[in-house]
Amino acid sequence: MTEQASGPPHPQPRARSGGHGSATVERDVTGAQSLIRSLEEVGADTVFGIPGGAILPAYDPLMDSSKVRHVLVRHEQGAGHAATGYAQATGKVGVCMATSGPGATNLVTPIADAHMDSVPMVAITGQVASRAIGTDAFQEADICGITMPITKHNFLVTDAAEIPRTIAEAFHIAASGRPGPVLVDIAKDALQARTTFTWPPAVDLPGYRPVTKPHAKQIREAAKLITQARRPVLYVGGGVMKARATAELRVLAELTGAPVTTTLMALGSFPDSHPLHVGMPGMHGSVTAVTALQKADLIVALGARFDDRVTGKLDSFAPFAKVVHADIDPAEIGKNRTADVPIVGDAREVIADLVVAVQAEHDEGRKGDYRDWWDSLNRWRETYPLGYDLPEDGTLSPQQVIQRIGELAPDNTVYAAGVGQHQMWASHFIKYERPSTWLNSGGAGTMGYAVPAAMGAKAGRPDATVWAIDGDGCFQMTNQELATCALNNIPIKVAIINNGALGMVRQWQTLFYNQRYSNTVLHSGPVPPGESPAASQGTRVPDFVKLSEAMGCVGLRCEDPEQLDAVIEKANSINDRPVVVDFIVHEDAMVWPMVAAGTSNDEVMAARGVRPDFGDSEDD
Repeated sequence: MTEQASGPPHPQPRARSGGHGSATVERDVTGAQSLIRSLEEVGADTVFGIPGGAILPAYDPLMDSSKVRHVLVRHEQGAGHAATGYAQATGKVGVCMATSGPGATNLVTPIADAHMDSVPMVAITGQVASRAIGTDAFQEADICGITMPITKHNFLVTDAAEIPRTIAEAFHIAASGRPGPVLVDIAKDALQARTTFTWPPAVDLPGYRPVTKPHAKQIREAAKLITQARRPVLYVGGGVMKARATAELRVLAELTGAPVTTTLMALGSFPDSHPLHVGMPGMHGSVTAVTALQKADLIVALGARFDDRVTGKLDSFAPFAKVVHADIDPAEIGKNRTADVPIVGDAREVIADLVVAVQAEHDEGRKGDYRDWWDSLNRWRETYPLGYDLPEDGTLSPQQVIQRIGELAPDNTVYAAGVGQHQMWASHFIKYERPSTWLNSGGAGTMGYAVPAAMGAKAGRPDATVWAIDGDGCFQMTNQELATCALNNIPIKVAIINNGALGMVRQWQTLFYNQRYSNTVLHSGPVPPGESPAASQGTRVPDFVKLSEAMGCVGLRCEDPEQLDAVIEKANSINDRPVVVDFIVHEDAMVWPMVAAGTSNDEVMAARGVRPDFGDSEDD
């Protein structure tokens, strides 16, 4: 059985430097030098960024044997997603850097992405000189105002003396409580001014006190409900991963014997192969997981937020269930679903305390009997397993491609997925046994995430194999970062699941728009009504193999199922350069199961037009 505590290390930002609490003082340095020294002191070892006028002073001290590695990206969006991938794979705070104006605004999408998925990230931006702020100066943008709704906090620094304290506070805020992105905007004259660097700085955040220890009474109430329930479900979200609580989760699950469902952001927090795991819930979740939540009489939500992709039509979600909701962020509790037992606290501490409380219930002779529940769950698992049909024309199945990548990859491989059909297939057909091996854009659903996120993950975990599972649509948004990978010795592997279309949008057009494929074909011009997009597949624009080779990568193509394993094994054998494999797959493959947007999870379809019949009884 896989040991859950075997994920990557999750070091916390260092608050102090110098032996035995001694202070470091460096006089007559620039604000820029103070910035780089501050990054060194908080433990930042990698920064993804690109220089420009307002941030340029910060780049000069990077040449002076800094401990901080800077990776020069090709686009600021790539820097932001790379910082996110780095953070998700390592557990450390990811760092990105950009100049003012368009450089800063190009970070908005990855900042929003990190905010939605609670990723610890610090974005450092240059700003025009303080005297010019508010004058519509060249390349000025109010990036603090722009990002206020999508950051945990942001800072505007106009005094060089404030740089160490601000960086220390930014890293503390990003990594503690519910993690998230923090922006530090520094005026150019503050970077140029002379100052004294002192570490550790005096950090004072009187209004920021995240609650980590849960209330004992709420824990006892939750334990009682677990032992009294007949149909409980442990609904596990990404907060469990971020709290490094995967080992505790396994103890709780095995102690209670309750089924476990892990959300898209929590895959790997509980082994897919474990008999208690019933799959991923949600719009494209397994039939068993979706139905288990619908039929449950108790949902124990751990670090999850009852988002719309899991609940479907909210007023019809889990109608028979009481809810225990544990989250580090009190704003999430009761936001979408009323909690019968609300628990505010760090997931690791909550689960550890629940284990003790449930064991106490067992010692008193109170233990849940879930045998009938498991009879139903196992019947659903056997009747509606995840699967797919191979194309009748002998072309490649995208599901088969992704499944074989997972089966042939080395142990501890990290997978970063783009957004769309390939993302869902990767969540279904690759087995995630360890934490921090599945990276994706869950809340924001950001196309273009995979390649730069894989780059960040590989930079943070150079000894791990990193596969980006991407679609031909997503790949064309950020593939310029392949050049970054090639030039910086970051040998990621990229699988392009190339169906010649924006696949998930095309699936919706097939199901809900009478097969009117408006502007979803990628490899050719508009397709006349009634004509199949396959008719124009002879010429592929662009040629991904040539494009990859032009950026210093190995380019491969696979169209024949009989060559699939050989091509994947060749890609796995190349570790001195990035590798890109263009898998030409069947265009009509769809993601199943599916709950159509705005409908009840009771209407889950196991396949096109096929709705499982579970009966209407809550005791099924």
